[in-house]
Amino acid sequence: MKSHSPDLPLTHAVVAVAQQGLVNAPEGLARARAFAEPLLADAHLDTGENILAHADAMVAILRSIGGSEAIQAASYLVYACEHLNKPQDVIGKAFGEAEAQLAVETTQLIHVQRQARTVQGASAAGADSGLHAENVRRMLLAFSRDLRVVLLRLASRLQTLRHFAASRLPVPYGLAHESLHVFAPLANRLGIWQIKWEMEDLAFRFLEPDTYREVARLLDEKRTEREQYMQGLRDKLTQDLKAQGIEAQVQGRPKHIYSIVKKMRGKSLSFDKIFDIRALRVVVPSVPDCYAALSWVHSHFQPVVEEFDDYIARPKSNGYQSLHSVVRDADGKAIEVQIRTQDMHAHAELGVAAHWAYKEAGAKGYAGVSASSHYDAKIAVLRQLLAWERELATSGQSQPGRATSDAMSDRIYVLTPDAAIVELPQGSTAVDFAYSVHTNLGHRCRGARIDGTMVPLNTPLKNGQTVEVIAVKEGGPSRDWLNPELGFLASPRARAKVRSWFNALLTQETVSRGRDAVEKLLQREGRTAIKLEDLASQLGFKSADDLFEVVGKDEFSLRNIETLLNPPEVVNVPLDEQIILKKAKPSGHSTRGGVLVVGVDSLLTQLARCCKPAPPDAIQGFVTRGKGVSIHRANCSNFRQMKQRSEDRVIDVEWGRSAASETVYYPVDVAVEAIDRQGLLRDISEVFAKEKMNVIGVQTQSIKGLAWMTFTIEVSDSARLAKVLTVVKEVKGVRTARRR
Repeated sequence: MKSHSPDLPLTHAVVAVAQQGLVNAPEGLARARAFAEPLLADAHLDTGENILAHADAMVAILRSIGGSEAIQAASYLVYACEHLNKPQDVIGKAFGEAEAQLAVETTQLIHVQRQARTVQGASAAGADSGLHAENVRRMLLAFSRDLRVVLLRLASRLQTLRHFAASRLPVPYGLAHESLHVFAPLANRLGIWQIKWEMEDLAFRFLEPDTYREVARLLDEKRTEREQYMQGLRDKLTQDLKAQGIEAQVQGRPKHIYSIVKKMRGKSLSFDKIFDIRALRVVVPSVPDCYAALSWVHSHFQPVVEEFDDYIARPKSNGYQSLHSVVRDADGKAIEVQIRTQDMHAHAELGVAAHWAYKEAGAKGYAGVSASSHYDAKIAVLRQLLAWERELATSGQSQPGRATSDAMSDRIYVLTPDAAIVELPQGSTAVDFAYSVHTNLGHRCRGARIDGTMVPLNTPLKNGQTVEVIAVKEGGPSRDWLNPELGFLASPRARAKVRSWFNALLTQETVSRGRDAVEKLLQREGRTAIKLEDLASQLGFKSADDLFEVVGKDEFSLRNIETLLNPPEVVNVPLDEQIILKKAKPSGHSTRGGVLVVGVDSLLTQLARCCKPAPPDAIQGFVTRGKGVSIHRANCSNFRQMKQRSEDRVIDVEWGRSAASETVYYPVDVAVEAIDRQGLLRDISEVFAKEKMNVIGVQTQSIKGLAWMTFTIEVSDSARLAKVLTVVKEVKGVRTARRR
């Protein structure tokens, strides 16, 4: 059998990693069981298994893979949480805050997984299964900040599979699929071999019982004969190498049903064609000894040339080294042989854990390999988890029956300096990362280090990188960040936060302009004693800032404030005359300015400058003193204010009909907000020229890179203006274009 993923760590080393930070009280396990027993003795899981028995079995599993007494004790505390009102406080006082946090986080993960499985329901092997597996993987990644949580879940899932195997109860498809495609690969990635192989075989047995039984039968046939043959081969190889002065450790390797089936299906081979049913691993002292052992193997057996790999001369990208060869004996039976040095074997077996320094290993670390710090080790394990995530995300594209999700392929996972995992869209930069951590950190971001190296802020991030943001004490984002061509932001959420900051800044500047205008008016009128909030309330605004904002945008005329401060003299108009103005039936009309005044003949009209109405706008008239009827758009804010104060002076009006040969043009104002640049005014003006709209006035103002422009345009039909503004919005840099 060929080597399984050689970059994976050894069981005991990874377990030792997880033991960091736990309380090593000698009586901890007994105390934890005594604490939990009254709560769990009569409780059952949704699988029907007694919870206390389940926790006891978890303890045995963790002990078998080298778990400390402290992590074994956590098995009881996790399930006790559900029976406590305040588990964080109760467990914290009895066992310590670290143990309480571990128990609570693991319980949260159990609940989330249970909810996800409930949503999936008892669905058959359909497309939802792959998506469900991806969701579970996301959950495990989210909780992988504490590796102990993952280990506890692995032990619990293995016990659940054992329970179904022993009780012969029907296994939910979702649970078996999740075990095979999520939990077993995670155990494999962390190097927890016992859990990986057993979980794979059990889950496969539940998913495909007929295939499982058939392969098991084939393995059982001639098992004794095969084992005797391999023992003789091991003894001969050991003796011959010793005669050459090479002390070699020659070992056989166990056969697991699921791995055999995967190879049969992956290479379209029958059982008889599987090379690694018979397999040896040879561990020797030095590299020359590796090639000497290979020479002996090739001289005694017929090598299969296409199955030879020299990973010593050409190591794998993860640093794995070994010689792999498949040979045939005199009867044509295939034998796989792996040859490596002790150091290569340690690296292949330990993987990530080989770089982890923990207390139990002493100064030299595990197997003589020390880590520079606890932090470096944590980064190494988390990167292994991220690699596992990428493997599963891409494997769905080639494995039959596995659903894929585009949402996974466009995500990356990076690390904070504290080794917390942050999920981001593909192509994200350090600026996106900063905003995902905290909005204020994003605003103040000025630089970044990726894996300790200073990089430009628009450098795309990659999976597994460690990102450190350099921020100033105060400040805001740059307008360049919103330029898609510069590539500073990939996250829609981060872009929204930057826009929100500039919108708030713009609103603040607009309010400031409006406040200055109102205060100057009050000074001219000698009315500075008036409270601004009271003034705003009298004008119908909720707050003074609301008033200042519309004044700053030129959407509210200061004349309204002057009128409020200096109300005109009241002229007594006979009641019947008021009624005639508003209610009289049409006995005639006036078409002065193209406006028909209902019920009044030869009445002076004028178009209001504040809103500049044009057909076919809905309009209403307001009777002024000495200037006839002022025509406003029905939604004009000035008109609404005047109507509130003097509703009796409102008069019904409508657009009159012009002669067929006569086209009447009306001036309207268009407000444009854009990122200022050279040629902006020219480009916008060209749009109006192409649309044959005459521009009779332009006002521009530029502040801190933003340009505000007001175009006065002659139109005969305001409805056509909306289409033209759509074209204006497409001009480079234009953010908004609207009619005022």
